[in-house]
Amino acid sequence: MRIALSGLGSIVYINAMKTTILGIGNTLLRDEGIGIHVLEALRAQTPGDDSLSLIDGGTLSFTLATEIESTDRLVVVDAAQLGEAPGAVRCFTGQEMDSFLGSCKRSVHEVGLLDLLDIARLTQTLPAQRALVGIQPASVEWGEEPTEAVAAAIPVAVEKICELLDLWRTEAAA
Repeated sequence: MRIALSGLGSIVYINAMKTTILGIGNTLLRDEGIGIHVLEALRAQTPGDDSLSLIDGGTLSFTLATEIESTDRLVVVDAAQLGEAPGAVRCFTGQEMDSFLGSCKRSVHEVGLLDLLDIARLTQTLPAQRALVGIQPASVEWGEEPTEAVAAAIPVAVEKICELLDLWRTEAAA
């Protein structure tokens, strides 16, 4: 996205990159809702950042395709089967994200997420800068609060997202 600012008779163009952070999950199923919990923690830490669009994607729907198509950068936060200890956090970027999602069923939302990414790919609107922040769940039983191990991962996931955003901003400025 390119924005024109005028002042004192001159026009200056700046690039304003829109970044969408998409939290996914069902907050009625303990750790399954971790994407939403991370999104809320991130919202509290980044107030007033107009370049960020923080979206509660719930359990996914095709209406999110428009959000993905209209963003420059995409970060998806979700519970994912990483094969690690509960609360482990991993960040997959670009092609690594695509490979992780396509390798086998690792997230309860994977089919929907893959469909959304495929729609963006077909319409040539898939953000080149994209990432999945996956958190290993311990329990997806009924309950509104994440387990202790997964709740402890919330600040870790927020930190990874902030580091990723800083990296992307640095790359864009170079």
